[in-house]
Amino acid sequence: MNQQDPEVWVQVGGGNKTEQQIASLRQLTLIIYALYALSWVLGGIPAIVAIVLNYLKREDAAGTLYESHFNWQIRTFWWSLGWAVLGAITLLIGVGFVILLVAGIWSIYRMVKGLLFWNEHKPMPL
Repeated sequence: MNQQDPEVWVQVGGGNKTEQQIASLRQLTLIIYALYALSWVLGGIPAIVAIVLNYLKREDAAGTLYESHFNWQIRTFWWSLGWAVLGAITLLIGVGFVILLVAGIWSIYRMVKGLLFWNEHKPMPL
């Protein structure tokens, strides 16, 4: 990324952040997406680490395009958790499996969409 090209710099959300700070936020955003993806394989611990990182670094991302990614990730986590709890509770009456399946597909969709926008240096629609 070249700070001399103002169009690219504004597109990436430079604002008052240095090029190095933006690059660091970009890398952290990818790491958090990876942690959420790993939670599908390793259970919920990576997702807990990811949500903690989201909240700890949220202020650093303010004013950049990565702020929208952090908000996207946080919302995905909480909605996924809510639907997972509802699905688990309703497993006893047979509806839970459907809820868990739909919640899982929705969660994967949100992570893939986020990664695609991340890859294109685009903010998430909120």
